[in-house]
Amino acid sequence: MITKIENFIDSTYLKTKKQSGLTEKQEKTFIKSFVLDAIEHHFKLVMIRSKHITFVKKIIEDNSSNVLVGTVIDFPSGNSTTESKLNEISKAINLGADDIDVVINYELFKKGDYFHIVNQVKECTALCLSNNKTIKWIIESAALSNNSIINICQLIRDVVIENFGQNNAHNVFVKSSTGFYVSPDSAPNGATVSDVKLMLDNSSPLAVKASGGIRNIKDFMTMVDLGVKRIGTSSAVSIIQGKSSDSNY
Repeated sequence: MITKIENFIDSTYLKTKKQSGLTEKQEKTFIKSFVLDAIEHHFKLVMIRSKHITFVKKIIEDNSSNVLVGTVIDFPSGNSTTESKLNEISKAINLGADDIDVVINYELFKKGDYFHIVNQVKECTALCLSNNKTIKWIIESAALSNNSIINICQLIRDVVIENFGQNNAHNVFVKSSTGFYVSPDSAPNGATVSDVKLMLDNSSPLAVKASGGIRNIKDFMTMVDLGVKRIGTSSAVSIIQGKSSDSNY
């Protein structure tokens, strides 16, 4: 049993106001409480949409905390152009994001457009690493077959190692899910043990982040024991308190 589970936690709030059913004022209040919880429990990072970065960083600074700030790019569909992704990443970096979680264009990958995906991984990773940022590639594992999970993980790994070397591998992750994908027949849309094992086996030396559907300490520890280095969850406080959450993402 690890002693510092908070070091694995990317505490996550990625819903829009409409999805949360909140007014702008209510959302600000919620986000402040969410960030203060992360500070109190010494979570590794808070993961929020880029429009909230400035607000969140001010709360962290005012509380003299070292909690990191992460955001998502081309979220949740991943189907914009590489140029659009790069522009979005640049804006997030300028706002002060520490971690950049990018949804890869997995639909293009499924169609066999590997040239486009190789270029996307190379360009976006280069931008993040040149600015000393951690990048996490969201593959949306629930949308992929086992073979596709294996192949896309190997592609990301190979592009990173060939272009940026093993010394930079610790700043590049492969991440399972957005948490917003709608699976056919109500199948799991987040991190599953079988998918994460495939990711771990085919991404090394890149790290793996499990996200989506991790709502209690048992599921959390299962992922840690498998070997993931970060866990994205909107149930971070419940997990650290040993409770289960009824969060739907």
